[in-house]
Amino acid sequence: MKLKKLVIAGVLALGAAGLLAGCGGDNKAGSAAKSAAAGAKPTKIVAGMDDTFAPMGFRDDSGKIVGFDIDMAEAISKEIGVPIEFKPIDWASKETELNSGRIDCIWNGFTMTPERQKKLAFTKPYMDNIQEFVVLKDSPVQSMADLKGKKITIQEASTAETALNRDPQLKAAFAEVKSYPDLTACFMDLESGRCDAVLSDTVLNEYYMTKKPDTFRELPDQVSKDTFAIGIKKDNQALVDLLNQGIDKVIASGEAAKISEKWFGKDVVLK
Repeated sequence: MKLKKLVIAGVLALGAAGLLAGCGGDNKAGSAAKSAAAGAKPTKIVAGMDDTFAPMGFRDDSGKIVGFDIDMAEAISKEIGVPIEFKPIDWASKETELNSGRIDCIWNGFTMTPERQKKLAFTKPYMDNIQEFVVLKDSPVQSMADLKGKKITIQEASTAETALNRDPQLKAAFAEVKSYPDLTACFMDLESGRCDAVLSDTVLNEYYMTKKPDTFRELPDQVSKDTFAIGIKKDNQALVDLLNQGIDKVIASGEAAKISEKWFGKDVVLK
């Protein structure tokens, strides 16, 4: 009898453990990858983002995540019939987050560079992205050449950092290149006079300039020109195709243009 009770108890314990494993999970996103492997739509898409990258994706005064990419994702979600959830991550660790399965894609003003294309799959690009310098409005600096021997700031693991690494001669021309986890800190350095210029995406530069009129100005030089797209794991073509379908539909319906007008005052979406 005791042996029988022990066997029954063991079976019940294994059953309970199975239920707990099914309910608790491992807190990974994973649904998009698993569904793709099964040939079905994912139940949810978790998108990693930098919640300080205005106007693509950031927190408003109430703490709510808003932005151009957030509105685009909401419109695409309706078209493809899959919820899209944004998860703030350490931007410097974005590829680690993706490869670990904690997120299904990287979506927040994410530049499709040749370097990244070697490691990731991408959707079709939906917006141009230009890297330019910003200085204070009353700065004597008038061009990139005037920044020789000056101090600049960039965001860690950003396209600006990639652009500088592509051009060692340009990088060596500066007295100091200081990087921060977010661009807000870069602009704080510029305002306080701790640096002479910030190198970043023009969409963010222009957003900062509208929020603080007569404080900043962009230099005319372009350091690089790339495009924004959604980054996905190399082996998840099904998710690439699904999101591309959504992008095509929101562009064709005119919804993408409306969202662009809301955030930029003009239609900047690639057709």
